Order: sequence, then C-alpha cells, then structure tokens
Amino acid sequence: QVQLVESGGGLVQAGGSLRLSCAASGRTLSRCSMGWFRQAPGKEREFVAAINWSGTSTSYADSVKGRFTISRDNGKNTVYLQMNSLKPEDAAVYYCARRDRLYYCDDLTLSKTEYYYWGQGTQVTVSS
Repeated sequence: QVQLVESGGGLVQAGGSLRLSCAASGRTLSRCSMGWFRQAPGKEREFVAAINWSGTSTSYADSVKGRFTISRDNGKNTVYLQMNSLKPEDAAVYYCARRDRLYYCDDLTLSKTEYYYWGQGTQVTVSS
C-alpha cells in the first residue's frame, strides 16, 4: 500500500507563490510517475502536472505552463509543485496521485483514471 499526504496549501494573494509537497509512505520503491490534480467546488478534477520517476520527463496543463513547476526528490519520497504567479482561477483543492506499479507506470498520463493512489488534498485559496 502507498499513502500520499499533501501539504503547503494556504491563502495567497494573486501574483504570489506557494510550494506544495506530497509525502509518500508505505511501498514507495516502484518507479512510477506521479501527478498533481486540482478540483474547484462544483467542477471536475483536472490535471495539473505529472513527472516520471527519474524526474527527466514532465507534463503540464496548458493553463499552468510557465507558472508551475513539478519536481521530485526520491530520497525524501516527496514530489513538489512550485506555483508562481497565482491567479484566482488557480484556487482549488490540490491532490497528488501515483500510478499503480502493476502497470507500465512510469509513462506520463493526464488521465485521472490512470492513477491509483491519491492523497486527501490541500486547499489553495487565491485572493484578489
């Protein structure tokens, strides 16, 4: 089993920055890609960014390209999402997720249905 816990959310003014962290525990040795998703009230959970195990490949939603950066530190079993130039439309609960090791799990994917493990989320609020 793998457990994921997000942290780093909070209240920030538009134009500000936050860094989210996702700490993994349990069976974390498999070389699987991980992703960040977000969900605003009344909306579908949407893809934000993904990163493979080695950190050499990343993918971003068009809405966050140039502003957000995903990274990971496998020695700390942690994946990060650096968010800069935040906009009110970025406000949401942010979730990290990991693919299942039973599949070719180091391939990047934007589809939330292809992720198996999920954290409980961390709230990001952006004020004008």
